[in-house]
Amino acid sequence: MNELIALWGALLVYVIAGSIAIITVVLKRPPGRPVLTLIVFGLILHALSIALRWECVGHGPFITLYEILSSNVWSMMVAFAIVYWRLPSIRPSAAVVMLILFIVMGWLLMTDPGEGHLPATYHTVWLYIHIGFGKVFFGAVLIATGISGAILMRRTAFAGSRFERLPADNHLSELAFRCMAIGFIFESLMLIAGAIWAQDAWGRYWAWDPLETWAFLTWLVLAFSLHARFTLKLSARAGAVLVLAVFVVAFLTFFGVPFISTAAHQGAV
Repeated sequence: MNELIALWGALLVYVIAGSIAIITVVLKRPPGRPVLTLIVFGLILHALSIALRWECVGHGPFITLYEILSSNVWSMMVAFAIVYWRLPSIRPSAAVVMLILFIVMGWLLMTDPGEGHLPATYHTVWLYIHIGFGKVFFGAVLIATGISGAILMRRTAFAGSRFERLPADNHLSELAFRCMAIGFIFESLMLIAGAIWAQDAWGRYWAWDPLETWAFLTWLVLAFSLHARFTLKLSARAGAVLVLAVFVVAFLTFFGVPFISTAAHQGAV
């Protein structure tokens, strides 16, 4: 019960912070530090919720869909808070990032919070390393998606003037692909750590099960987007579309495939 109270409190604070960020963009005002303060407060409540559940069920938040959604909302919020703090010039992109996070939070609230079974193969330090790399990867792609969404939205009649405080498209595109490059590094490390874990758990480094295949597909799409960016001299708009494509594939890999697969990588166990 305490875990759920802390989680609901965190989500409420996130919603208030996100709503303020979106409203300031709509009103053409610069998002202020109160948004960051609220996000940090929400992160503290959310971390408390995760810790309470961890103590109660005896394992980390990486078994059921509920746990995975909760931990990923937390890690994505951490990534967003860092960028919001360090890069004030792109704060209006919060209007895009928070819409994505609202969708994931709504999904979390509709998910059964029941406990799952921890398989014996999950008792390894490589699980934490593998998941940690994956969260950094997804957080970097989320930020790139927020920036890219702003690039595309500022071309519309309604949103164009709302994003006028943002830097020029070319600068935004450069920032987005720097985030993608960080994501590529950590996606590669995630695959390597996952292969080492698979060798310990199942006696093989790679078996092309559904999640391994989709993770590699995500890596290929991300590699292609970076290659196209630097060799084809894509416009900021075309680059933004590629970033969104990577995000869609990554989202399906993280939140879709593990829960329909019947292989060893099945997430909800």
